[in-house]
Amino acid sequence: MSRIGKKPIPIPEGVEVSIQDGKIKIKGSKGELQQSIPFCLKVTVEDNQILVKRIREDKQARVLHGTIRSLIFNMVKGVSEGYEKELKIVGMGYRAKLEGRKLSLNLGFSHPVEYIAPEGVNIQVPDPTTIKISGCDKQKVGEVAAQIRSFKKPDPYKGKGIRYKDEVVKLKVGKAALGGKG
Repeated sequence: MSRIGKKPIPIPEGVEVSIQDGKIKIKGSKGELQQSIPFCLKVTVEDNQILVKRIREDKQARVLHGTIRSLIFNMVKGVSEGYEKELKIVGMGYRAKLEGRKLSLNLGFSHPVEYIAPEGVNIQVPDPTTIKISGCDKQKVGEVAAQIRSFKKPDPYKGKGIRYKDEVVKLKVGKAALGGKG
């Protein structure tokens, strides 16, 4: 039995859960999400909790048991609390600006890099070197943060670029610091 899969998922106040046609729909104050349920699993709502059970005991059912339970748990947390990622921009002259849903980044290129936020994801720029990404879908929020970070990853020699708020960039020693050893 999967240790993660057998844990019940508590349903917080203000969250509605409906299961029909092999899909689970979860609606809350932050939005609405849905997930298809594999045919080898059964999802039920009992005593204000969501339970995920296996119908069969084959390898595919065992593999999907914990995964589907984690996805449903993330959906419940997302529609009730939401998810947020924060990015920091490091570098002289590097900055971000938000115009509607379009994020414009000056990252030392000859042109500004523009990124349009997908539906369900909100981007905020509280100051020119900070980008906050929020939404109810954990996967989308993480994907948008990774895409924005990929425009200019942190340089290992100077540390310039876009990084996660709590990311630590270990700087490498440059050629000049080696002192002619060779």
